[in-house]
Amino acid sequence: MTKLDSLQDRGIYIDLLNLFKEKGHEIFVVSPSERRLKTKTVLRKENGVSILNVKTLNLQKSTILEKGVGQLLLEYQYLKGIKKYFANEKFDLIIYSTPPITFSKVIRYIKNRDGAYSYLLLKDIFPQNAVDMQMIKKQGFLHRFFLKKEKELYLLSDTIGCMSEANMQYIIAHNTEVSPEKLEVNPNTIIPIPVFYTTEEKRAVREKYGLPLQKKIFVYGGNLGVPQGIDFLLEVIAALKESNAYILVVGSGTQYGKVAAWFESKQPTNAKLLSGLPKDDYDKLLGACDVGMIFLHKDFTIPNFPSRLLSYLEMRMPVLAATDKNTDIGTVIQQAKCGYWVAAGDNLGMQEKISKLCNDNLELFGENSWQLLQSDYLVERSYNLIADKLNV
Repeated sequence: MTKLDSLQDRGIYIDLLNLFKEKGHEIFVVSPSERRLKTKTVLRKENGVSILNVKTLNLQKSTILEKGVGQLLLEYQYLKGIKKYFANEKFDLIIYSTPPITFSKVIRYIKNRDGAYSYLLLKDIFPQNAVDMQMIKKQGFLHRFFLKKEKELYLLSDTIGCMSEANMQYIIAHNTEVSPEKLEVNPNTIIPIPVFYTTEEKRAVREKYGLPLQKKIFVYGGNLGVPQGIDFLLEVIAALKESNAYILVVGSGTQYGKVAAWFESKQPTNAKLLSGLPKDDYDKLLGACDVGMIFLHKDFTIPNFPSRLLSYLEMRMPVLAATDKNTDIGTVIQQAKCGYWVAAGDNLGMQEKISKLCNDNLELFGENSWQLLQSDYLVERSYNLIADKLNV
């Protein structure tokens, strides 16, 4: 969960909000304003949309303790803000996402007060993901507490939109008290902007960032954290022998310091690390690369479905994914013939697929990527699924 700065930005939530606005709905948004920003709770309007930024603790890129306490306080902070600033509003629909799962009191309050329909966009399966990453102890106090909050949120939700089929089947199998009829696949979706860069433009971008002009650039962009299994990413770089391949890592997160130290120590000639870039700059950089990479930790038992896939599809890029065996993102990629999947930890398999992609018809893969985006991940799909619940 991140602060909503502007409806002019892009992303899976902002794109959905903008489509609801375009369809004539009156929109009210509540989002966090983390402590590090040093701002107070404030209500503002942008293009007719009411945006309430609630002052919270730091919820991302902070200590586990502050994140945990921040999640616990969040529903009380949101509830206080809603009661103060939206006391005279009547809501027909509440859309919310995980993380966090500590929203039960907020959802219950609005449902009871307004009779609103509640729609959960399930973007994370917590606390099991934290157990998988050994961040909290299985059946420990925190696990049991958050498990109770998770089940409470699922039961409160009239519909749960899951990111993929595997995601939905996991919820059904592990939450027998939740009716399967309230679950549906509502994946990450966007409003794509077709981008075409000339050879000269791509060359200029590569020169700007000191990237080789003749090699195939394999880019990993996004969060550098424990869930991404960063150790394996570094192992892949260390073992890279394909002379026509070059790996670019762009991002930030809790493991960035570790990655930066590794690059400083090893000084690889076939890879480069860049810290996170503004989205416009990042998109231009993506457009100058050849293959998008996705990494997930091998120990995940839950089927994650990273939204960074959409950035690669939008850029008409082939995709190379190295993930746990529980997610179905690899199946989606391979069935659409827009890339390859390798089990996380299989370095030999990664090296083989990297070499294969250096010799494949990347333009054909890229066109398949664009077709996959058009068929499955346009924001109209999410909007229609939600709006149909209210017959609007």
